[in-house]
Amino acid sequence: MRLVSLTCSNTEIVWALGCLDWLVGVDDHSDYPPEVARLPRVGPDLQVDLDRVEALKPDLVLASLSVPGMERVVEGLQARRIPHLVLDPQSLQEVYDDILRVAQALGVTQRGSMVVQAMQQMLAQARGSLPRWVRPPRVMVEWWPRPMIAAGRQSWVTGLLEALGAKNAFDHLPVRSKPLTPAEVEEAQPDAIVVSWCGARRLRPELVLRRELDVPALQHRQVFAVEEAYLGRPGPRLAEGARRLAEALRGVLVFAQAGWGRTE
Repeated sequence: MRLVSLTCSNTEIVWALGCLDWLVGVDDHSDYPPEVARLPRVGPDLQVDLDRVEALKPDLVLASLSVPGMERVVEGLQARRIPHLVLDPQSLQEVYDDILRVAQALGVTQRGSMVVQAMQQMLAQARGSLPRWVRPPRVMVEWWPRPMIAAGRQSWVTGLLEALGAKNAFDHLPVRSKPLTPAEVEEAQPDAIVVSWCGARRLRPELVLRRELDVPALQHRQVFAVEEAYLGRPGPRLAEGARRLAEALRGVLVFAQAGWGRTE
């Protein structure tokens, strides 16, 4: 089967399913696993060159709506009658479901189940490395610093944090993500801030620590960095993201003054 992937997360799903050799083209941003560097590129996610896609004669194109504006690309695939599968997960469960959908489309259903089970096991292990909190720590996962943009309720981040016994500080917002005012951040009172800036070459938690906000995360300097590749891509590497989140939350526990109750 000849596959073309239009997002990093889709490319990584194909890799996890053991079908990397079926890829004949990927988007410009796909960078994992390293073997994809040799594949033809079809353009960045919002500017996919459909002529290039069509020239690759794909049996299936794995598209996505996880990036705002990708609707135009999907409409182009439909107009050209290029076979495609569109993924648009919001929750962690929908990420699992999409992995199974891709596996079924590729005829490797059993591998899909194995990938999902491995992810769930990794999340369970990450949770097992943490204590039981009396109150779940409120965590802000920040996608961009200026303006401050954070994950809302309709994000797989919410499920990842819940699987670790923590809480998305902005799960009261019925959105995938949202630009936030300083007042909104102070109202949410995050206990920890995780910097995971999309498209940034370097993550700089020190910039967040300079903010003049009255929140526990800054009062107790609980700001951490986890690369966007592990939190911002709805695919198999979210399990590694959960492990890294757990490492950050374990570090917070040494600061008793942060006021987090816990039982062992």
